[in-house]
Amino acid sequence: MQLFDSVTFGPSGLDRVAHLRTDAVLQGLASGQRAGHAVVLWRGKPLLAEGDARDLVRLPLDHPVIAGRENPILLGQEGDELCLAYDLSEWSPSEAVDESFVDLSEQQHPDLPMGQTFADLRANMTRLSARDAELASTAKALFEWHKSHQHCAVCGHQSKMTQAGWQRSCPSCGAPHFPRTDPVVIMLITSGDSVLIGRSPGWPEGMYSLLAGFVEPGETPEAAVRREVFEEAGVRVGRVSYLGSQPWSFPNSLMMGFWGEALGTDLNIDPNEIEDAIWVPRDEMMQALAGDHDTLKPARKGAIAEFILRHWVADRLD
Repeated sequence: MQLFDSVTFGPSGLDRVAHLRTDAVLQGLASGQRAGHAVVLWRGKPLLAEGDARDLVRLPLDHPVIAGRENPILLGQEGDELCLAYDLSEWSPSEAVDESFVDLSEQQHPDLPMGQTFADLRANMTRLSARDAELASTAKALFEWHKSHQHCAVCGHQSKMTQAGWQRSCPSCGAPHFPRTDPVVIMLITSGDSVLIGRSPGWPEGMYSLLAGFVEPGETPEAAVRREVFEEAGVRVGRVSYLGSQPWSFPNSLMMGFWGEALGTDLNIDPNEIEDAIWVPRDEMMQALAGDHDTLKPARKGAIAEFILRHWVADRLD
């Protein structure tokens, strides 16, 4: 559905130049024979400039923060320049990280000017341009994958980054390993003019969202929708139709949105899956999305759940 081209982290037209993911291209960038710039992340946080609309900072490749660093990831081409991503996670800032539900802390590197800080991607995702959001989320997902896949899954030997960050190769057995994306279904389940929403333990008080779950091996996404809704809330689902998707690099998921018709409204909540689930009429959901509901807080702005609900209450999903 073309509507989902405007979802946060959606397509920005980035040319990912897969044919340039070679050592020769990286060497050309390092030697100055090719033009390029870099974005930088620290423990999953992109370097952003201050402002109401935040910009992803692009550094020259000879900047002291990244000069001499190895294992960059080639994200794509912007204009006449290639864009690399570097990970500075080994740096230890003086500022503490916020451990609450939303990390609002920002870290200032001593070699970068004031007003350029490492900031949480989820907390700032709606303040980025489509291009900056795609670059930051792609880099974050890839660095997370490299961090958790240091060893060969075939023989256990230490693997190494290849293909400009888009592959890991085992020097012992030769096995290649490619970045992992986990398929997740997220469901707009409706009965008449009401929608089913739920909440997980630890969420802020009053915050609810659409039900969601991972697709299991040997399962279609449509089957996963029906299974997850029944497992979590005890509701049987009939017709299921696809809406659209959103890359979600927290850490490595692809959120696939579906619309399902409930065959009943009785709830049987599994407390091992979710904390609560409720049916909400369209007019109340409209109030919640506007911030005018007495008790109900909507899904996080920028997430596909909030995107789907906002367009559902406006009757723009058909």
